[in-house]
Formats: sequence, C-alpha cells, structure tokens
Amino acid sequence: MVPLGTGEFQFACHPGVGCFTICCRNVDLILYPYDIIRLKHALHLDSETFMRGHTVLEAGDNPYFPTVKLKLNQDDAKACPFLSTTGCSVYADRPSACRTYPLERAVDRSSAAGKAAEYYFLTRHEYCLGHREDSRLTVNRWIRTQRLIDYNAMNALWAEIDTVFRQNPWKGEGAAGEKQQLAFMVCYNIDGFRRFAETHHLVKQFKIDRDFKNRIAKEDAELLKFGFQWLKLLLTGRSSLVGK
Repeated sequence: MVPLGTGEFQFACHPGVGCFTICCRNVDLILYPYDIIRLKHALHLDSETFMRGHTVLEAGDNPYFPTVKLKLNQDDAKACPFLSTTGCSVYADRPSACRTYPLERAVDRSSAAGKAAEYYFLTRHEYCLGHREDSRLTVNRWIRTQRLIDYNAMNALWAEIDTVFRQNPWKGEGAAGEKQQLAFMVCYNIDGFRRFAETHHLVKQFKIDRDFKNRIAKEDAELLKFGFQWLKLLLTGRSSLVGK
C-alpha cells in the first residue's frame, strides 16, 4: 500500500449509508491504555470493572505482554457491546481504531532525523459503502474532525513502553510475575494504579513540575503518562523522571 500523504480520499459514514454499523459487528478490536480510560469514564465504571466486563486478553504480536481486545456480544451477530439501535452509544469516547477508520496509521521510528514519522493508509472493505459517498477529505482534516490528536499522542507513548516490554524485561520472573503485574496495572487499571501510587507516595519521590503534579492528581491520562515513565525507570533504569 502507498501512504496517502497530502492526497485526498473519498469517504463518509452516517446513518444514511447502507452499510451503517456493519463494521461494528464481528470486529477484532485492540484496545490501548488511553482507550480504556476514555471508555470507562464514558460508562461511569472503574477501570477494573471495565476490564473484567468488556475485554479479553490474548497473545498478540508482543510475545512478552498480553494484548487487550474488546469483548463482543456472545450472539450470532457478535456486535460491539456499545452498539445501539441508533449507532455507537460511546461515540464521543470511541476507541482510536474506530475513529481512525477508514485509515490505518503506521509509525516509522527509524527516521534519520531522530523523530518518528507517521503515515496513513486507506483501508477498503467490500461491505463498506462509505467510499462511494461524495465527500473529499485529507488526512489532516480527518485527524481534526475525528479528534485523533490526543489519541495519537497517548498511543505514541504506549508504543514506547510496549517497545520496552518487547525486550522481555521480566526475564526470570516469567509471565504474570510481580513486575509484569505492575506493568499491566499501570497500563490497563488506572484506578488501581492511582491507589497504588497514593499508598506508596510515588509522585512525591520525584522532582516533578507542580503543574504536572496537579494534572496527575486530577486526570487519569496524566497519571498514565507518569506511569509510563515510572515503568521505564523500574524496568530499564532510564526515565525522564530522573533526567539523563
């Protein structure tokens, strides 16, 4: 496939399209840490309750850390549990994969400039009639209209810590050892991590900007950012929390 670059693509999705919500059935959807935060807030659930009720763990492309996927309804349609008769009931907080479609995002971290480069590719499914709609878009416009900027930023941080996990930092502990359980809690049980951080006074152990401390205290996404850096320190001995 060739990246879209600055070129245009044709697509629109709305209730008037004949295939509306077909893509919400029998979907193989990976959920990332920021997706969990947005969804559990939308459903007014704590993160552990959300994980137990709406996700399944599978072996993914990272051999040293499980992949979290959305648990579908257990019926013939295998629909997304958040699909209602009028469409997505969590639309404002839908996962990054849903809001990125029909695009796929790829990140090249081998850039000679030292900065990761992102590329977008157009995905086509035979059932999707949205490609026939008379609506011309660019990648940048799609990113803005689908409110992907925050998702992309958080998923980029997740990709960095996932790279650490791929190096098997648990080694002798094996799967589900103490460090891996801590890592899973940070990534997917943000409410559990908040209790852990408060009990062990984690934030107070580091020289952190006061504004960042205040955001950590109020916002789960900011706590997740701190958690990623704390995991890097725990697993590699290197982190922005302690400087270079």
